[in-house]
Formats: sequence, structure tokens, C-alpha cells
Amino acid sequence: MKFKFFNALAVTFLVSTNALALDAKFADASWDGVKVPTGQQCQKFGGINPATPKLIISEIPAESNALVLEYSDRNYELMDNGGHGVMKYTIETGKSQVEVPSVLGHTFDIPKEFTLIEAHRSPKWDKAGAYMPPCSGGKNNEYYVTIKAVKDDKVTATTVLEMGKY
Repeated sequence: MKFKFFNALAVTFLVSTNALALDAKFADASWDGVKVPTGQQCQKFGGINPATPKLIISEIPAESNALVLEYSDRNYELMDNGGHGVMKYTIETGKSQVEVPSVLGHTFDIPKEFTLIEAHRSPKWDKAGAYMPPCSGGKNNEYYVTIKAVKDDKVTATTVLEMGKY
């Protein structure tokens, strides 16, 4: 019985270490991954039409049919791990590269290719919506997006892209 249990663990370990990684980069040069661009912070701190950065995602496994985007603030526990909003972006199966458009902050009016999974977790801090732009008030909090390629509900590849500090 112990031998079967060990084999199950070994298979799980092999699958997890062979996970594929996506390649992600910003489509807009104003996003450099070091500092959040001026105007892309939340409205509470002077943001002007802030939105998620437009992304170019490649190395997408062929069986994938969507990307899940989890926006986070690494320095504030409530807003980490998708606290700034989680959305699914539908893609055509077999596409190895896509350009993910921007989604405006502070609204639930999102493009039709997107499905809201979880609205941002702090609607009383600024304004409710699918995505809350960086909103630390310039305290150098670290913002990032976790990108997961999925086939239905199974993750096929993942990566993390640093959005920058604000």
C-alpha cells in the first residue's frame, strides 16, 4: 500500500515540475514593469482613465481556450492574490500568441471577450468595478498580474508579470 501512495506522489510531482510557462510582455512602452505609469493609478489618487495594461501573451499551449488574469498588490494582503480583480479572456483554441486589450478600471462595463471572475476586493476604498488600478497613494507598493492559460478550468501554463511600483 505504501508503494502505491509513493507512486501517486511521484506522478503529482512530475506533473507539477513540468508545468509550462507563458511569455508575457506589455504592448505599451509606458508600462515598464518598474514604475506604474503616471495617470494609471486609481481615481482616488488622480488617475485619468486608468486601465489594465495591454498585454502580448505567447507560448500559449495549443489546447488552451482562455487566459485568466489576476491583478494584485503584493504589499497589501487584502489586495494580493487577485485582490485588484480577476477576469477571464476568451481565446481561440490553437492560438499560440494573443494581444489582450486593456480593461478600464472602476467599472463593470468590460469588453465582451472578458468574463468577470471576481471584482476587486475594496469597493469602499475607491470605486467598485472589475479592476482597481494601483491605489496605494504612492507608497511604492508592488503591483503584478498573474496570467494563467486554461482549458476550461484546468491550468495549462502560467507566468507572473510585474506591473511596477506605485
